[in-house]
Order: sequence, then structure tokens, then C-alpha cells
Amino acid sequence: MSVEYIYIARHGFRQNWVTNDWESLTGLPRDPPLANFGVTQAEELAQFFLSIPEDERPTAIFSSPYYRCLQTAKPTAELLKLPLYVEHGLSEWYSPAAPGTGLHPRPASATDLRAHFPEIDESWQSIYYPARKGEDISDVHDRARGLMRALVPAVEHRFGGKHRRILLVSHAATVIALARELVGDRTLPFRVGCCTLTDLQRTDGPPKAVGCWDAKKLADGVHLKEGSTRDWGFEDAIVVDGKLINHAGEPGTENEDDHPVGLQVHCLPTEIHAYI
Repeated sequence: MSVEYIYIARHGFRQNWVTNDWESLTGLPRDPPLANFGVTQAEELAQFFLSIPEDERPTAIFSSPYYRCLQTAKPTAELLKLPLYVEHGLSEWYSPAAPGTGLHPRPASATDLRAHFPEIDESWQSIYYPARKGEDISDVHDRARGLMRALVPAVEHRFGGKHRRILLVSHAATVIALARELVGDRTLPFRVGCCTLTDLQRTDGPPKAVGCWDAKKLADGVHLKEGSTRDWGFEDAIVVDGKLINHAGEPGTENEDDHPVGLQVHCLPTEIHAYI
């Protein structure tokens, strides 16, 4: 059986939006936890999934490795007793790093992150890594397309059709790029609030994995008591003279290798190589 339905959630409200006095619990720069309000949103998301018929619930969660996303996924994983997998391809979007300023952060492996989230099932190896040098807007869409072309058949093959409905937990820009690539429209207009849900139903079966999904909901916040908050869209990206502005990398990373990057073909079953 194939993956037929994908839920995509953005993480909850971040603590660094409330105060500058916050600590990265992983030690990674730019990795804030959720604010108390964000934790409540994550719990409301879990309660929503519990409230719908069992055959409509996701049966596996794939999350960005950033703390706020794993913290958002945790209540749903606990309440529904779902496996929680870490996928670096769902990571935050960073615009290109300014020359000479180093690289953007990269979170730890699933194994290391289990120290913070024991719910993580480390048997899943990330199949995609974004470049630490950053991405322009077309690059993050390319990443989303490359990831989903591989992730959908990989889930189908590895789990023997067990997971017909999956939940992805990610970041605003990545959520938008994922939805656009799945429906096959890079101009699809929508903004994504914290802990909102995007629901997509497959309209064409294997081997096609992108461009064959119908968006049933886009960034819907009806399950949240306060509704959609802190929404973001690509129109908020800062473009000067037709070019996306660069952001500084992390000091001290100037001599680090940007590796691994892109699709990790060696992590994929050979049976699906023809589809990607």
C-alpha cells in the first residue's frame, strides 16, 4: 500500500519571540525551544489528531532535527504512540551565507538528539541534507522536491506499506516549499502560522511522488484555541535589487566542510533509485 495522505505542521511559537533571554538546550546556535504558548499549541495539535477517526490519523512522524520541531512533534508521538523519525531534509531554510562569514548551523544526529527526546526512533537515517552554505528561494523548493521524490517511496518500501498517512513537522519556508512541490505549483500562495496544518491527499499512485497531491487544507489553524499566529510567507523574504539578501554564517565555522549535502542515495533502497 502507498502513502495516501500527508499532514504537514509548522512548529509552535518560539521562545526567542517572547524574550532574548533564552538558552539553546542542544548547544546549537539558532535552536530555540518553544515558548510556553508554543508548548500549548503542540498539545492542541496532538489533541486534534486524537479527536479524528483512527483511520484518518498519521501513523508515523518525520520531523526536522531542530529542537522546536521535535518539541512540537513530541505530544502527538506520545499521545498516539507513534514512531518519531528525524529527517534533516525538513530542516530550517537559511538564505545564502555571506562570503567569509562561515556556515549555517546543522543540528545533531538522531542518535544524539535522543538525549533530549527519547521518543526518537534512530533507525531512520536522514536521506537529505540542506547545504550549510544556505539556499536561495529556488534552492529550498528544489530541496523539497528532491526530498519528497525520495521520502515517499522510501517510506513505502521500508515499512511495507504500513504508513498510509504520515505527519511532517517543519518550518514555515520548508512547509510552503513542500506543499508547493507536492501539488506541483511553485506559485501556490499561502502563509503558514505556528502549529497550523496543511493536508494533502494523493491523486496518483506510485511511482510518482510529487506533483500528484491535492491540498485539502493549507496552513489551517482551526484546531488551535488562538488560531493561526505569527504567520510567514515567502513574500516576507528580503529581496534587494532582485536578489535575496545574504545572512551571516556562524563564527568559527569558516574552515568547516559543508558535508554531507543533498540526497543521500546510499541510504535509499536500490529498488527506488529509478524513481528519484
